[in-house]
Amino acid sequence: MLTRPEEVLNTQTSSRKPLIVIIDDEQSMLDLLQDALADLEVRVLTSADPEEGLKIIERERPPIVLLDLNMPKMHGMQVLERIVGFDPGIEVLLLTGDYSTSSAVQAIQKGAADYLTKPVSIATLRARITKSLQEMETKRETFQLDGELVSSFKFQGMVARSPWMLDLFSKMRRISPHFRTVLVTGPSGTGKELVARALHAMSPAGSSAFVVCNCAGIPESLAESEWFGYVKGAFTGANQDKMGLFEHANGGSIFLDEIGEMPLNLQAKLLRVLQSHEIQRVGSPVARKLDVRVIAATNRDLKQEVREKRFREDLYYRLSVVEMKLPTLAERKEDLPLLQRHFVEKFAAEYNKNVGGISRRAQNLLSRYHWPGNIRELENVIGNACMMVDGPVIDIAHLPPELSQPESGGADSPFMSLADLEKNHVRRVMEMVGGNKLRAAEILGISRSTLYNLLGSAESSEKAVKTG
Repeated sequence: MLTRPEEVLNTQTSSRKPLIVIIDDEQSMLDLLQDALADLEVRVLTSADPEEGLKIIERERPPIVLLDLNMPKMHGMQVLERIVGFDPGIEVLLLTGDYSTSSAVQAIQKGAADYLTKPVSIATLRARITKSLQEMETKRETFQLDGELVSSFKFQGMVARSPWMLDLFSKMRRISPHFRTVLVTGPSGTGKELVARALHAMSPAGSSAFVVCNCAGIPESLAESEWFGYVKGAFTGANQDKMGLFEHANGGSIFLDEIGEMPLNLQAKLLRVLQSHEIQRVGSPVARKLDVRVIAATNRDLKQEVREKRFREDLYYRLSVVEMKLPTLAERKEDLPLLQRHFVEKFAAEYNKNVGGISRRAQNLLSRYHWPGNIRELENVIGNACMMVDGPVIDIAHLPPELSQPESGGADSPFMSLADLEKNHVRRVMEMVGGNKLRAAEILGISRSTLYNLLGSAESSEKAVKTG
């Protein structure tokens, strides 16, 4: 039975609000959920009949569906399969009072976004729906942009619309004509080298050399000769004069990546170069003048390194005259749809693939993931997906399985990660068959090698918890 059908034909203002469809065989639960969502900026349609609910969903294509799993007329899993069949982009949140890890795993594998247990926390439900709607609005705005407008969010090879990044771009424009030293900080994978290259490209030395030096990649015993060069006879094997990286960068810029890994004795030598603007090749008394812009980068907290006497305070202040801090991808989630589109275009061209975009449910998965590897991880994920996909749309099947395993909530959370659901179900089956791995694999419908991998993953997680 469809309740409150007058909401289907409402005012123009109401029709522009996102629609949420709720299907549950208990009328009291329908009323409770509808009342709980009443003051959100949404329209709500409810149905106690799964077939009627499916007709509403097929006609209205709502962004979110709340679906009871255990209904007498049609099981929620069947309803889920039909929803995914005609629109896999709809976000389906399953509701059930009969919790089962196996059914939860199955539901998520079939395309459900989350699995909530009754009684549902109204505050959690409202927060979850609000978050989903905000993410959908960001994606809708971004993916409806035409190519010309999307290009307006590109800056020197970077793509962003978040306030943090737009402020950073503005700062880069202001300092690029004048800087001598810049310190770029941020976690691994946030794009520090991209910022360095952009600063160089916008500087008056943009047409000159840009030299990359990985401070952690050169052995300490070789660092001085690599940086500053050497003259013939300076040491065994020095059969001819050689320019160092700083001389190669003369007139341009040198990028000192991972500067927080530099040993203290080498920090002193770098400080002298920054103060005097000259270098001496190893084995030579001659000082050579340099005109080099220095851009240093680190994922370490250099202030903390200074306090712990692992980094020179005078070098830190010399480098950080201008400091640019990059956010994690989790701190600039509004940039995620733009970055996805940017990387799809990049790799579709690189692999000569006719990939036009990402399905809505795959976008939902990408938006919920926490991205510990930041932009570098996103780029790798999209690049691999473009390589694997045969058709025009990247879907969940083309994404790595760890994206389906978000961090699980606390003990009082109604959500459980796919990883935890999977491990719990495997344990229960193993207990049921008395540890017989062959029988367990048959019941689970997986190979023995896959079962061994799952058991190994569960054991590793338990050890990590015990030792953590």
